[in-house]
Amino acid sequence: MAFTCDLCSKRRQSGNNVSHANNKTKRVFKPNLQPVRALIDGQPKRIRVCTRCLRSGKVQKAV
Repeated sequence: MAFTCDLCSKRRQSGNNVSHANNKTKRVFKPNLQPVRALIDGQPKRIRVCTRCLRSGKVQKAV
């Protein structure tokens, strides 16, 4: 899947750009994904994880 956290499935969200004249145009909020070598089933594997999952300790990094 494109631009999705592999652990929590956080995806992009849509919203509006709002100008000073209160004009609204569509925009996209993307999650802050980082590539990480993590231990999955005892094997190191490259996954894309959001920084919320990294910070909360849901990922065990492979060294």
